[in-house]
Amino acid sequence: MNAKNRSKNPRPALASTALLVAGIFLIAANLRAPITAVGPLVGAIRESTGISGSAAGLLTTITLIAFGLVSPIAPRIARRIGIEATLFVGTAVILLGVVLRSLPYVAALFAGTALIGMAIALGNVLLPTLIKRDFPHKLGMMTGIYSVSMNLWAGIASGLSIPLAEAAGLGWRGSLGFWAALSAVAAVVWLPQLLRTADETSASTSASASAPKPAAGRRASGLRRSSLAWQVSFYMGLQSFLFYANVSWLPEILHDRGLSYETAGWFLSLMQIVSVPASFATPILAARLRSQRPIVAVLCAILFVSYAGLLFAGGTAALAAVWIVLLGISMGSAFSLSVLFFSLRTTGVRQSAELSGMAQSIGYLIACIGPALIGYLHDSTHGWTWPLIVMTAIVVGKLVAGLGAGSARTIADEPAKPPLAAAGARR
Repeated sequence: MNAKNRSKNPRPALASTALLVAGIFLIAANLRAPITAVGPLVGAIRESTGISGSAAGLLTTITLIAFGLVSPIAPRIARRIGIEATLFVGTAVILLGVVLRSLPYVAALFAGTALIGMAIALGNVLLPTLIKRDFPHKLGMMTGIYSVSMNLWAGIASGLSIPLAEAAGLGWRGSLGFWAALSAVAAVVWLPQLLRTADETSASTSASASAPKPAAGRRASGLRRSSLAWQVSFYMGLQSFLFYANVSWLPEILHDRGLSYETAGWFLSLMQIVSVPASFATPILAARLRSQRPIVAVLCAILFVSYAGLLFAGGTAALAAVWIVLLGISMGSAFSLSVLFFSLRTTGVRQSAELSGMAQSIGYLIACIGPALIGYLHDSTHGWTWPLIVMTAIVVGKLVAGLGAGSARTIADEPAKPPLAAAGARR
């Protein structure tokens, strides 16, 4: 978005870059922890408030709808006030939403959740864009760091939810509110980026003149006629569908298999922790390959085995641990790979932001179906067999989309659309 400005004014090498990386790490931590903290507490929330399973699923679904609605406008906000300022505002709003969600009102629970979702959408779209802009030669490593932070803190949040609520005596509201501290720390650490880039607001308003232009017909509207952009979007959506369905219902599935809620919460944490090294290594490897199709195929095979295991052989804690580890490896790797596609399949910072906005908007609107659908299937069938069958079937669709998204090409390589289509894009 302001790549030219960045190239003329590079950041001081060591201290400044370290501070930037720390800020990226902490903001990324806030993009999942407020969400994964909810899953282990669903039982307590339902008991306390009396809401149904489908309504409890909405606690995740609302977040994903907010992702889908806000993601397309995130690049526009960043062009107006700058990427750094937009990320700061998003982090501050996450803090506000976490506090609101912890108030003793059911309406505040849902309103705060919606606010958190809208704010997280800004970071979801713009952190990968900032990485492409400021670390163009270290895309794999920085995408890995970004993904590691999200998965690590997601695991910590899900693992600490029950202990904070019960052992620390905070209750489920206090347990959810605890994560406002993480948002506050991230906002403080990010402040130097605002001071360092105080001139970026004026520079970003002229980004359309200074940033690399997408190819004709490949602006945000034009991307919707790109088969590759749709494949990236569907891969993003289906992996997110599965991730948020797991975050919302995996503790309940494991509890149904005989584990305590506390143990089930720690197993959800185990899934997130196992995903940390996978989410770091996968983008580094993938960035070195022309085609990521082999990686996509292996990850989908691992995921299929894990769901089959939960479906047919999840009766003991030891077996469940095996399936959870496989689930974590596949989930962490798939997310970091989908984020890397925003850079690998585009030819400039602006186009990367637009693909990120499109893929996350469409992707999270697909993903928002997951928690509510799985909750509905459970309520309707009074078991977890059909929910697990549906999640296993989603893996097949994810494989098809991933094989397209992982092909060795960029959006610019696709044939240009005819003039009539281009005129339609301008309208």
